[in-house]
Amino acid sequence: MPSPQALQPVLKMKVDELFLNWLSESSTQVILKDYLRKIKNGDELEFGQGDSLVVTENNNIASKSNVSERTSASLSAPCSPPSATLPSGSGSNNRTGLNSRALRRSISIKKVKKEEVVTPALSESIPKFYFPRGRPKANINIDNLISKIEKIFSQFPDERVTIEDMGKVAKACECPLYWKAPLFYAAGGDRRGYVSVHKFVAMWRKVLQTCHDDVSKFLHLLAKPGCPYLEQEDFIPFLQDVVDSHTGLAFLKEASDFHSRYITTVIQRIFYNVNRSWTGKITCSELRKSSFLQNVALLEEEDDVNQLTEYFSYEHFYVIYCKFWELDTDHDLYIDQRDLARHSDQAISQRMIERIFSGTVTRDGKVHKEGRLSYADFVWFLISEEDKKTETSIEYWFRCMDLDGDGVLSMYELQYFYQEQCQKLETMAIEPLPFEDCLCQMLDLVRPEVPGKITLRDLKRCKLAHIFFDTFFNIEKYLDHEQKDPFMVAKDAETLGQEISDWERYAAEEYDILVAEETANEQYNDGNSVSSKLMTMPCPCYTTIHYYSVNGLEGLR
Repeated sequence: MPSPQALQPVLKMKVDELFLNWLSESSTQVILKDYLRKIKNGDELEFGQGDSLVVTENNNIASKSNVSERTSASLSAPCSPPSATLPSGSGSNNRTGLNSRALRRSISIKKVKKEEVVTPALSESIPKFYFPRGRPKANINIDNLISKIEKIFSQFPDERVTIEDMGKVAKACECPLYWKAPLFYAAGGDRRGYVSVHKFVAMWRKVLQTCHDDVSKFLHLLAKPGCPYLEQEDFIPFLQDVVDSHTGLAFLKEASDFHSRYITTVIQRIFYNVNRSWTGKITCSELRKSSFLQNVALLEEEDDVNQLTEYFSYEHFYVIYCKFWELDTDHDLYIDQRDLARHSDQAISQRMIERIFSGTVTRDGKVHKEGRLSYADFVWFLISEEDKKTETSIEYWFRCMDLDGDGVLSMYELQYFYQEQCQKLETMAIEPLPFEDCLCQMLDLVRPEVPGKITLRDLKRCKLAHIFFDTFFNIEKYLDHEQKDPFMVAKDAETLGQEISDWERYAAEEYDILVAEETANEQYNDGNSVSSKLMTMPCPCYTTIHYYSVNGLEGLR
């Protein structure tokens, strides 16, 4: 139960709200105007049976009792005439007169309340400006849209549609083609294998009445009932339909064991780019700020999924999975610290690997306790490692370097990671730069707002965060940066975002290398093995599945 101290601001806000409501009442304003008029004229203010206030000649407010005392004293003075003595009437008459005045006043106030029209409060006149489910459209004709859908259903036996024919219904709903699976499952198609016209119309009418833009509709279709956000498992039926029906992934039908690997990769890339809050829950706001739904619409137009490099590229999955398979020596789809240390010829420092396995950037708590890294977490690692210019990757590495979690990289934390870099340089017979000199360089590079304290905001603003991070935990890339011309580095910072990303460049280069290795392996293949059969599968974008993936398929079996 929250403490009373925690409730105080909320209670104050409620009291302020009630006071403003009372102040906006027309009857209250009439009373206040009457009081102000009396105060200006010096008249007596009456409050029923309580003490009243009087404005004196010097504009000072005094209580009624004080004024009466002064009056009686002055009347009983010797200079007063004998006939001016106060009457000896009983006090009951005075109280009766006072009550009658209060009664008359209360009656007059009630009359004002009945006669005058109460104007609405100021807050009621402010137009609505927050539309979490999209701004409603005034000219939408729901019945017309429903009639189009019913016409499509009438073309099928018993007005029932299966997942294979759901694309026509999606187009009748004015949705992209690959919304067909979310539409199908939201109408209960997974229970019977088909959707009837009555259930679908009831579902879609409710969606049209409550969701007013594509983002809110898509989230409503995919999310669990009543849930205002999307979790990772919510995307699985949608992506499985993409794998099953997209022409660019037709070759995967014969390799069903790799469906889950590809789907896992795409889901992680979706959350990597869309879930900016790192909560593991994608909200309408995050989905609206991303380009995900635009990419979903492009699936219908683009036969080559490799052109959709942000989420759906098979080549990118190909590279990520092969890199993971090379590290996963026991092929249980988990790697430990020793496995990850072999990535990129041990370029990543051991202290940084320990931070990655500490749970600061991983999702699976159970795997973290076991000291292992899952394939899903490896997707985040590899993309962040090969492209340190994106906001997500900067956040990823900042979390790792922020040892105490205070949101600031202190000099101690920088020195902690730089010490291992110095040791590696010494083993390579390279004299390391003293930490003080390195620190000056990094402060000049980042230019933090608060001297001596580097924040996440500073790193995102400086556009050279990749050089900063590589300096402290990637020895190979650090040496590459040291050999570059400073003017070229400044030019690269100016053109940031205008060319293809570092990740796309890395994935393209690695894919070419893997395909070359595969071609070399073909010369030693007799044409009867599993790999040779997979190589003959039709694929419009590339020749086959990589040799390591084939071995992985056999190992999983």
